[in-house]
Amino acid sequence: MTEHRTAHIERATKESQIDLSVDLDGTGTSEVSTGVRFYDHMLESFAKHSLIDLRVKATGDLDVDAHHTVEDTAIVLGQAVREALGDKSGIARFGDATVPLDEALVHAVVDVAGRPYVVHTGEPEGQIYAIIGGTYTGSLTQHVLESFGHHAAIALHVRVLSGRDPHHIVEAQFKAVARALRAAIAKDPRVVGIPSAKGAL
Repeated sequence: MTEHRTAHIERATKESQIDLSVDLDGTGTSEVSTGVRFYDHMLESFAKHSLIDLRVKATGDLDVDAHHTVEDTAIVLGQAVREALGDKSGIARFGDATVPLDEALVHAVVDVAGRPYVVHTGEPEGQIYAIIGGTYTGSLTQHVLESFGHHAAIALHVRVLSGRDPHHIVEAQFKAVARALRAAIAKDPRVVGIPSAKGAL
């Protein structure tokens, strides 16, 4: 039986305390508590659609605002995915997904290249000012994706193609990234070694 690709990371600062674990070869189960309920919902959706088992216990200075807790959780999630991937031997490497949520439509592309780069475009004007669930600001979504992508060391392109409802616009992005990542980190039995002509990712 193939050994699962897992990682467990703890990170503590004066702004937040994060305890997070992933299993890249899971079934999408999740146990998430960040104190920001909408963000919990997004991370649960990310787990479900990436098939990554995810456990997150985060506490932070929510009396300031949600920013530190949300950002730091994304940083640790990226670190955990990078660690769990190991040398990336045998993976598909690239993933691509276009996901609708009612009127919202998002396209995400992932390259598990070892070179962090994030491009995020297309959110409608005003999305960054939207308050969702009382504590999550729309501007946080791009910040989450940038923090995750850089710390996972992946190239991530996310394009919001359409959308009106702020909740749908965010959720479609998390789902599209999850589906693209799911494809990129999947084992391909035809791939021998590292999927790169230079021999390293």
